[in-house]
Amino acid sequence: MSNNELQTKQGSDDVIAIAAQWLKEGRKVALATVVKTWGSSPLPVGSQLVIDDNYAFAGSVSGGCIEGAVIEEAQLVIKNGEAKLLNFGVENERAWEVGLSCGGDIEIYLESLM
Repeated sequence: MSNNELQTKQGSDDVIAIAAQWLKEGRKVALATVVKTWGSSPLPVGSQLVIDDNYAFAGSVSGGCIEGAVIEEAQLVIKNGEAKLLNFGVENERAWEVGLSCGGDIEIYLESLM
């Protein structure tokens, strides 16, 4: 089953199923999970994004405003296997750079899956 068929069959919200399928296909995969929010945040705690080592991704951790930065960080996590905690917020100079202008803070746990 192709990735597009999997997403259509299960819905793009089933990030864990997509991650499992990608792992079965032999892809290297990272999982980003929103673990904390403060103020105005596009998506709630528990929202997830799965990323592979070829920059393919499914799901969302912010409705699109910081996905690019998370996907880039995921490449490092996939390569070195070390999980990291990412923080994005309006007081963070990267907030505007990555498009987080909603006025809130988002904390994301990023881990490599095996």
